Amino acid sequence: MRITLISDTHTNHGLIDPKLDLPGGDLLLHAGDIMNSGYNKNDIKNFCHWYNSLEHYDQKIFIAGNHDRTFEDFPDDAREIYSSYKWITYLQDERLDLWDEEDQQIVIYGTPWQPWFYDWAFNLPKGGPGLMSKWEAIPADTDILITHGPPQEILDVSGPPYNEPLLGCALLRERVDVVKPKIHVFGHIHGSYGYKFLNGTHFFNASILNEEYKYTNRPVTFDWDPETNEVTFIN
Repeated sequence: MRITLISDTHTNHGLIDPKLDLPGGDLLLHAGDIMNSGYNKNDIKNFCHWYNSLEHYDQKIFIAGNHDRTFEDFPDDAREIYSSYKWITYLQDERLDLWDEEDQQIVIYGTPWQPWFYDWAFNLPKGGPGLMSKWEAIPADTDILITHGPPQEILDVSGPPYNEPLLGCALLRERVDVVKPKIHVFGHIHGSYGYKFLNGTHFFNASILNEEYKYTNRPVTFDWDPETNEVTFIN
């Protein structure tokens, strides 16, 4: 199964070269922050039009992030837009079951929440029961987990000029350590773009923009064997 990961495009999705950076495959996953201020509905329309047009991917899935305020504050308006596009799927505290060529079930779960962050979207009090309830809803059989923010101590350090460590969620880390998804993709902390393998999980911070919101990080594409959980990077 060929998978491409992106996150934190912030209306700059047009900078991604679909020929060079998006080679096509089975899954294209976006881990949130498609908008800027979060209230310009044209941001959603423009993103969905672009995402829907990437016909060289069989499944195109995305979640919201902390900049995507319309998805939380005006969910009906957001739904009216993204549901009008046939070839994309939005997940918000939802699972999607897929089957690969070997008829093996693959469970994908997407959720946009994160610890309180400057009073943006999908914020819940850090360490509180509300946030814990969101993570406890992650199914135990999840193969691919999409969250907007990272778990604590995994690709969660902001880059210059901030250089802040431990920006990930401790409660999410606890849940991930229990569920042990095969793949966990997120963004949010632009300065920690990269990959880490730990305790059987492939972790990806897929933020394509750096801390200055410049397109410096290419989407990550790899071939994944769901049975062995081996990945082979192709770019």
